[in-house]
Amino acid sequence: MSKKIYPSKTSVLLLFNLDPDWVYQDRQEALEAAATLEQAICGIGYKTTLIPVTSSDLDFALSGYEPLDHIVFNWCEGLPGVPHSEWLVAEYLERRGFIFTGASADNLALAQDKCRVKHLLQRSGIPTPYWQTHTVASSVPWGRFPAIVKPSREHCSEGIDRNAVCMTEAELKSRINYVLERYHQPALVEDFIDGREFHVSLWGNGAIEVLPPVEMEFSMFDDQHDRICSYEAKFVPGSVPYQNIRTILPAPLSKEEFRSLSQISISAYAVTGCRDYARIDIRMKDGVFYVIDINPNSDISPDTSTILASDYLGYSYGEFGGRIISLAAHRHPIFGNRPRPTLVND
Repeated sequence: MSKKIYPSKTSVLLLFNLDPDWVYQDRQEALEAAATLEQAICGIGYKTTLIPVTSSDLDFALSGYEPLDHIVFNWCEGLPGVPHSEWLVAEYLERRGFIFTGASADNLALAQDKCRVKHLLQRSGIPTPYWQTHTVASSVPWGRFPAIVKPSREHCSEGIDRNAVCMTEAELKSRINYVLERYHQPALVEDFIDGREFHVSLWGNGAIEVLPPVEMEFSMFDDQHDRICSYEAKFVPGSVPYQNIRTILPAPLSKEEFRSLSQISISAYAVTGCRDYARIDIRMKDGVFYVIDINPNSDISPDTSTILASDYLGYSYGEFGGRIISLAAHRHPIFGNRPRPTLVND
């Protein structure tokens, strides 16, 4: 049986991005978001220190902090000026001997490469849309429509807008060219699953718990091109998709549908090596649930589906953060094995 983690005995370093090249408003929003999480975690008893990452020099950011004295809450999405570097943050923490929340460096590197993830899902028998990758668009042996074209090494729906959904070969070739020229990486072409979409958050290690699934509901859109969670839908307040995609919690599912969705989500979480928490994006068509994306270290801002799902279960924002810290703390050589003190009324 794992030991109980005592917040008052556990020091947390909250590592977050604060890129000096961001515009002032973005820097302020990052500071406010980090302060909100810090206050929530402090509110349940954790001594928490904010550590902004303002350059690629993590030695500077974490100088003076001994790994055995702290747990790092890793809310850092990358190193300023270094593309696709989220995994490098975790690699540095591992190399220094820090115990940190969320995914390992290997898991983050895997999730960054959608093609590797697709291969792994297929080998494990987990449904995922039929797919190909392309480095040129002159000859595309596809012929299955509708299709969707994505950059193969981006996340947060980067490179996905309504034009990513293609209905003809000409549209497909044009979109592949766009991805190749704009993102300088292979284009991932998939069957477009025009069905219900669910964001399934999970947490745990060993025993994995599925939080209430959240449905992204597209009934306001008649055009297939708009029935997607695009970059605009996620990050551009006031845009048509941001305003008109409804979030339904909990998603209306039969017992059998929920069982199947949970099994597939847990399998995808485990097969891809997720740790502590993650979000699996899934689409359903003709009774089949297809995994479309794996999100280790998923966004945990207060308005995200992960936090909304945990709130539905009765967890405050601070309690959610505390649960994640506790999961990481069980890997810590001191905090995870600290002898239980004698406390009054414990």
